[in-house]
Amino acid sequence: MRQIELAAKRFIDIFSSILIFSFGFPFFLLIGLLVKSTSPGPVLFVQPRVGKDEKIFHLVKFRSMIGSPDPTLTTWSKSEEARITSVGRFLRDYGLDELPQVYNIIKGDMSIVGPRPPLPDKVNSYTLEQRKIFSMRPGVLSLAAIQGRRSIPMNQRIALHMKYVENWSFKLDIHIFCHALLIVVRKKDAVESVVQCEKERA
Repeated sequence: MRQIELAAKRFIDIFSSILIFSFGFPFFLLIGLLVKSTSPGPVLFVQPRVGKDEKIFHLVKFRSMIGSPDPTLTTWSKSEEARITSVGRFLRDYGLDELPQVYNIIKGDMSIVGPRPPLPDKVNSYTLEQRKIFSMRPGVLSLAAIQGRRSIPMNQRIALHMKYVENWSFKLDIHIFCHALLIVVRKKDAVESVVQCEKERA
């Protein structure tokens, strides 16, 4: 039964991504033009990540920052915040920097909802138990993202990814999607948005 549900999840991922790309293509071009014309650097940010079955793939985003990230950081910092461009901040506020990941979804690297894919060098420290998160495709949206993203410790993020994999269902995906929309639309703190969404569902 779970395999059938996962196949249905994959179908929804592909269908939704093709629709987003088909109808949003002019919007993609506009964002690309804004990124390119307002700061030095490429339009897209491409980075190797670890996906399903621990296979490496290249995650694609609209570039929202200048300079190179500090590979030693595990939580968000003021130095990272300072690298965000004005256009990049707008894209991040509304989750628009993630739009190119429809390519990753169609290609089979990612899902709309799932555990976020880590950098290859971070996986070396994962325990055998933590590596269970690689049994599913990583997602653009995740359980960790709606509860703080980089503002929460790495181990807590991994624990939330494990919780997602162990308890996956369509209901959980809808739950995460609902919270993500609240965060984007209302620009509220992730935890506050979760509480509000629960109140509205009650």
